[in-house]
Amino acid sequence: MSIVAKAVAWGRPWRRQVVCLAVVGVSAGLTFVCAAAMASPARAADPAVVFMAQVGKDLMAAARSRSPSMMAAVVERHGDVAQIGLYSLGEYRTRLTQAERPGYYQGMARFIGRYAATEAPKYPVARVEWSNQSVRGSSGLMVDSRVVLADGSGYDVRWLLFKYGNSYKVRDAMVLGFWMTPFLKNLFEDYISKNGGNPRALTSALSR
Repeated sequence: MSIVAKAVAWGRPWRRQVVCLAVVGVSAGLTFVCAAAMASPARAADPAVVFMAQVGKDLMAAARSRSPSMMAAVVERHGDVAQIGLYSLGEYRTRLTQAERPGYYQGMARFIGRYAATEAPKYPVARVEWSNQSVRGSSGLMVDSRVVLADGSGYDVRWLLFKYGNSYKVRDAMVLGFWMTPFLKNLFEDYISKNGGNPRALTSALSR
């Protein structure tokens, strides 16, 4: 089974939650996660909330375009790609050299972009309601949101941010009580394990 086919099978239990890895994203970041926002939070003065509202708008634009490259660009721009990528390699991270890591990060973003561009249109978002204040936790700064789908159903997403200078990067997202990056980590570690413990096999697969 290809890495893309396996990701589809892995994602089935929570597709209705409009997650696109994420991690993106989320895995993440994500975890790539891909919840799209249509409006900014009302009267939000918290810079972390304002940042997340903009991320949401960018994700919505990418989802509407159905362009994998546009979605990957959003992941690279707003996601904490290096940290998510290293975490997702798990026990194999030391086997990928510094010189090889940029190619791996780019491949991961492209992979998330392809998956997200395919899945996001299946779950149209009516609106996203943002909290007005971020919450500081032991792992970083968190912003809460409520995603409402076109059919009236909804769910909560908690976004984990890490501050870089005067801005932020998305490091993870929690949907229905589950952080998304561990799913990506399990997927990547399993693929590497089945390919001789060589993370370069994963990098090659992600870049296809």
